[in-house]
Amino acid sequence: MLLSQLPARPLASAPSPELRAVDFRMSVPDYMQCAEDHQTLLVVVQPVGIVSEENFFKIYKRICSVSQLSMRDSQRALFIRYRHHYPPENNEWGDFQTHRKVVGLITITDCFSAKDWPQTFEKFHVQKEIYGSTLYDSRLFVFGLQGEVAEQPRPDVAFYPSYEDCDSVEKRIEDFIESLFIVLESKRLDRATDKSGDKIPLLCVPFEKKDFVGLDTDSRHYKKRCQGRMRKHVGDLCLQAGMLQDSLVHYHMSVELLRSVNDFLWLGAALEGLCSASVIYHYPGGTGGKTGARRLQGSSLPAEAANRHRPGAQEVLIDPGALTTNGINPDTSTEIGRAKNCLSPEDIIDKYKEAISYYSKYKNAGVIELEACVKAVRVLAIQKRSMEASEFLQNAVYINLRQLSEEEKIQRYSILSELYELIGFHRKSAFFKRVAAMQCVAPSIAEPGWRACYKLLLETLPGYSLSLDPKDFNKGTSCPGTHRGWAAVQMRLLHELVYASRRMGNPALSVRHLSFLLQTMLDFLSDQEKKDVTQSLENYTSKCPGTMELLTLPDGLTLPPVPFTKLPIVKHVKLLSLPTSLRPQKMKSLLGQNVSAKSPFIYSPIIAHNRGEEKNKKIDFQWVQGDVCEVQLMVYNPMPFELRVENMGLLTSGVEFEALPAALSLPAESGLYPVTLVGVPQTTGTITVNGYRTTVFGVFSDCLLDNLLGIKTSGSTVEVIPALPRLQISTSLPRSAHSLQPSSGDEISTNVSVQLYNGETQQLIITLENIGMEPLETLEVTSKILSTKEKLYGDFLSWKLEETLAQFPLQPGKVATLAISIKAKLDFSCQENLLQDLSDDGISVSGFPLSSPFRQVVRPRVESRPATVSEGSKAGDLSHLKTLEAVLNFKYSGGPGHVEGYYRNLSLGLHVEVEPSVFFTRVSTLPATSTRQCHLLLDVFNSTEHELTVSARRNEELILHAGECQRMAIQVDKFNFESVPESPGEKGQFASPKQLEEERLEARGLEINSKLDIHWRIPSLKRSGEASVEGLLNQLVLEHLQLAPLQWDVLVDGQLCDCDAAAACPVGDPVRLEVRLTNRSPRSVGPFALTVVPFQDHQNGVRNYDLQDTVSFVGSSTFYLEAVQPSGQSACLGALLFLYTGDFFLHIRFQEGSRSKELPPSWFCLPSVHVRALDAQA
Repeated sequence: MLLSQLPARPLASAPSPELRAVDFRMSVPDYMQCAEDHQTLLVVVQPVGIVSEENFFKIYKRICSVSQLSMRDSQRALFIRYRHHYPPENNEWGDFQTHRKVVGLITITDCFSAKDWPQTFEKFHVQKEIYGSTLYDSRLFVFGLQGEVAEQPRPDVAFYPSYEDCDSVEKRIEDFIESLFIVLESKRLDRATDKSGDKIPLLCVPFEKKDFVGLDTDSRHYKKRCQGRMRKHVGDLCLQAGMLQDSLVHYHMSVELLRSVNDFLWLGAALEGLCSASVIYHYPGGTGGKTGARRLQGSSLPAEAANRHRPGAQEVLIDPGALTTNGINPDTSTEIGRAKNCLSPEDIIDKYKEAISYYSKYKNAGVIELEACVKAVRVLAIQKRSMEASEFLQNAVYINLRQLSEEEKIQRYSILSELYELIGFHRKSAFFKRVAAMQCVAPSIAEPGWRACYKLLLETLPGYSLSLDPKDFNKGTSCPGTHRGWAAVQMRLLHELVYASRRMGNPALSVRHLSFLLQTMLDFLSDQEKKDVTQSLENYTSKCPGTMELLTLPDGLTLPPVPFTKLPIVKHVKLLSLPTSLRPQKMKSLLGQNVSAKSPFIYSPIIAHNRGEEKNKKIDFQWVQGDVCEVQLMVYNPMPFELRVENMGLLTSGVEFEALPAALSLPAESGLYPVTLVGVPQTTGTITVNGYRTTVFGVFSDCLLDNLLGIKTSGSTVEVIPALPRLQISTSLPRSAHSLQPSSGDEISTNVSVQLYNGETQQLIITLENIGMEPLETLEVTSKILSTKEKLYGDFLSWKLEETLAQFPLQPGKVATLAISIKAKLDFSCQENLLQDLSDDGISVSGFPLSSPFRQVVRPRVESRPATVSEGSKAGDLSHLKTLEAVLNFKYSGGPGHVEGYYRNLSLGLHVEVEPSVFFTRVSTLPATSTRQCHLLLDVFNSTEHELTVSARRNEELILHAGECQRMAIQVDKFNFESVPESPGEKGQFASPKQLEEERLEARGLEINSKLDIHWRIPSLKRSGEASVEGLLNQLVLEHLQLAPLQWDVLVDGQLCDCDAAAACPVGDPVRLEVRLTNRSPRSVGPFALTVVPFQDHQNGVRNYDLQDTVSFVGSSTFYLEAVQPSGQSACLGALLFLYTGDFFLHIRFQEGSRSKELPPSWFCLPSVHVRALDAQA
């Protein structure tokens, strides 16, 4: 009969009118009962008088250690079940099932004087009377009594001086068990012997006695009932006496007899006994889960029976004559048949179901039925038949006993929970465990047991897939949508834990559970629940802040800390490098020392990439000891209200680190929000950022990166180098709104700007302050001009570092200065079409057509005219501001970092706006009176809005009004460009011819400009500068400014003639004339033939060459010069005779064909000779 076929019963908590009333004396079920308990003898151990609990249980444990004993005269074993408390009313059911009968009593008492002994012994007899009807034997253990009384031998009393001096307790118990066996064996033999003619007594349970009054004791039905019950009783005695096969025979005979008379209560007991004997046969290790398996020593079973689980063994008919008076058949050939009397594992369960169905017919057998269900469940648990076991347990739930006390309810629900756990129904087990916990604090209890409630609630956690360790919880939720368990039930359970811990008076425990609820169930809380939970948490933490310490409960259970990794949620962690101005760099000479040589290749595809090492890989920048370092976190707030996070700082290892806490307020359900955490490393080494700490809702949390789900990081390990000084610069110039962007990508810490006129020089005073903690020992200053379209002449930036370095080492807090000279010298040329009025003055580049060297033209300012798009886009727009940008780099070091080869680089950006000052609109030359000189003509235009003066070396100042253009003539000595040193580019191996030519022109222009020394000045602004002709001079002008390679010198009476002054000579005396040639060219020249032609200039455009009667030559008028080698010199001599006084000019010219045609005409420029013939007397 299946349990599902049994009549349905309502739950005990909701009784119905149909539920049978329970009114019988045995009312306390033993939930620890198991099938093998049927073979045990029940012995009660109790104290007499006042005995301390500690001493009692010390002896009780030693007594319980003797739970199995092999009989010396028999091959059987006796099993003892000890109880220190047993209801006397349960003893009344000893005839129904003998293992419920108390057959032994052991009492423990303290007695320290002989006077107290009689009273103590009397108490022992009173205690025996409680179980007197069923006791086989009893013992009294007396502790503390010595002397004459203790020396008298007594079979039922043992005296011991103390609880420590009692070595023979176990031996006394063994003797006691042997005495129990003797009585048991005699009773078994007495009941098993077939005494013909004697009436067999009718064994009854307590509630049956009144029902059998007046029955016909001579009827066959009555006799079969008596025989069947006695056979069942003998089977119990055989099972207790270690005769398993005999008990099986008796049980089978009893079943047949009782079934024939429909004695269902005792039939159920016989079937249960049959099941118990079969369980003992099949499962010698026991079904109760007790420590140490029971071994059937000396039993009549074959040795292989311990491992036998033969399904399908059939019940066989038993021959009653097979039993002898002592229960042992001398014919051993029948042993095989007897083994078949045992039920198969499947039949055991079927018989249990049948027995329970019979028990259910009797309202007073509720305890028997309940215990049978528990025994069947334990057997099914071993057979791993969980579903069938759950049916038995469900039936046990519906069994309603008398009105149970709260303690009994707690015990019942706890046992149900353990049994459900035994069969693998974890959630069902947790349900009953939670019901038991709630029963501990029922309103009907005067003093609720909140500690017991809390302990039971903790035991329910595994059944609801809950662990109080957040790490275990995160493992099960690594993927979205994979939450284990029912979140609603879990939240309810956590709320109950919070409430129970509060009622226990442990606020720290309440904070820990509430923190766990908020951390793990955040995704399942509604907005209102989030507000309620956080408000409760703040109320708790105002009295007891949440910490990261382990909480240890009295029973030894530890609760791990609960860090708030979701408040806020961190999605990205990035270690930031120091600002560019503070970033350390390694000396180039030391870079190669730390290069790893793991592979000879630049890139090796063989190197495995381990993604798991990304979080711990070292980052390619360094932090500096003593400097503030930053870590950026991307966080967001999942709460529906503003989240305040206090004391947020970094968790690090490897280096002593001072974390500087921060406080932030995140708006409700914010998106990703950047947060920067800072700190200062105090020592050097390798530092690892392990996580961060926060204080949220009064709970302190240490959040480790390894425990964060879905976090992205570019690495968390960085090297901390020794301390370096910190340099701060300030300048005399204002900060610039223009931020320079060097092509190298370097960041510029400071940008300054200045506006200069073209050619103006200004001093930039830079203040250097050491704001660090280390001395500043070294400083290098370099400059770099950013790409510009403008041609820059001269040194844009220049400085002298010696005076500054003389103040080093610069101690912390000290200041030094450095002067930087800024010279903005761009091209001063201007396109000719801007000043067309100067194009018709007749000035020739060659300079031979002579005009006035000074000419003034006043033009309106270009910017005052309406500028069209085309005019504004002209390259010669005079109002156009030109921009120069440069970067000053300060490379400095000092302190321990300098010793390790590190330095810092600080950059200063310089933005210079150059406003035009003067323009040279045209450049030309005029010959001077001397062949070694010439006039340089410059048309100068004032492009400023102020009056301006221009001056050159040995020239007067030229005043120019705003927008005015004037011409200035500068007499200059011609230049020997061959003496100008060649630039390095001219010797460069890879320089192109065009580059070489440009460098030559630059070198010549620089030489000419240095000799001219042209300066301008604006008096109203007190500003001045220089003007450069570099870049203005074309090739033709340069040729006119260059000394000819052939130098011609003419001497009159040894006096050199190369100026306006006339050489004086007397009339009538021969005048010696010498022509010298110096060859500075790289080639040989000559020979040459020169003719001297005298003439007079009347200063009216008329020249008189007819002077045969006035001037006479001494010798020929033609001079001959031989070929002259490079760097060589040659001369020719002649003489003239002046016959009259006057001013005469000598024109020396080359004869046709004597001058090389491949040489330029400028090589043959001879000076004119002015001779003044005077009267000899003058």
